[in-house]
Amino acid sequence: MAKESSQRPSSQDAPRRPPHRPPQRPPHRVVVIVDENSNPFELSCAIEVFGLRRPELGRELYDFQLCSPQRRTVMRDGFFTLTDVADLDAAESADTLIVPNRPDTEVPRRPAVLDAVRRAHARGARLIGFCSGAFTIAEAGLLDARRAACHWMWADSFRARFPAVRLEPDVLFVDDGDILTASGSASALDLGLHVLRRDHGAEIANAVSRRLVFAAHRDGGQRQFVERPVPAIPDESLAPLLAWAQERIGEPLSVADLAAHAAVSPATLHRRFRAELGTTPLAWLTGERVALACRLIERGEERLDVVAARSGLGTAANLRARLRRETGLSPSAYRRRFGRGPAEVMLP
Repeated sequence: MAKESSQRPSSQDAPRRPPHRPPQRPPHRVVVIVDENSNPFELSCAIEVFGLRRPELGRELYDFQLCSPQRRTVMRDGFFTLTDVADLDAAESADTLIVPNRPDTEVPRRPAVLDAVRRAHARGARLIGFCSGAFTIAEAGLLDARRAACHWMWADSFRARFPAVRLEPDVLFVDDGDILTASGSASALDLGLHVLRRDHGAEIANAVSRRLVFAAHRDGGQRQFVERPVPAIPDESLAPLLAWAQERIGEPLSVADLAAHAAVSPATLHRRFRAELGTTPLAWLTGERVALACRLIERGEERLDVVAARSGLGTAANLRARLRRETGLSPSAYRRRFGRGPAEVMLP
């Protein structure tokens, strides 16, 4: 009989234990209430930003669900009917609740919907209103003495019905902490990407915006597009100039440099930025530089003077001030929240 070996197996022979990883939190739960005559476009924006799975990003961004107070919901102008979604009970577990919006702003919302919105707010859920969604939140009594945005076309009506709300009628969106409102249809994407940036950082928001072929960052304070006469000879698009500037965003570019490259006067450039982007050239440059600084911090750069220099913000003091204004966080707090772990893959 073979003699049993008394030697212990070597560490190379022993099965390797997987490295300990802290348990992951369940993804943030986003629920959209869809009601009769809701706008399909804003619903699609919510699905694009919060609902689609994006495995290439290496994480699950959100747990997403639609719900409705009725089994069959006819969307705006009868374009289609939504069926077989969850009932309003789904709103009770939402971390973020997106409220209904629709063009018939004078028609009262359903009491059941308003009650669901009030309960969500009372337990600490974040509320989002796209376009006329501000009417829903205000009708629930949750916007008194608070800032909000709505479409410029309904500004007078909103003020008349809700005089206690601090309406900002000429901006893309308003972030008032736990209640966020967007002005018009397209600004739903701006606000959605802003929320994504707030939740997951500039790197993730930038990656999603590239998939959407949409501007990665338009500050909420930018002006809404309003009706303007169509010029006899329209201006050329700013897209080539923006692409040129983005490749040099870390350089000491000035508004005069942008105007010179576009072969126009600074005054003409300012007018074109206002008309096409709803902002000024300087504000656009600053926003792009802050976004680049955020990505550099997320990718592991810890030297603030290096981040400031590479992003074009100049000094660490200016970087701190601009980052706090944009994100509400200091550079160190931003790094703790969004910094890339050693095993994470850098996004393209």
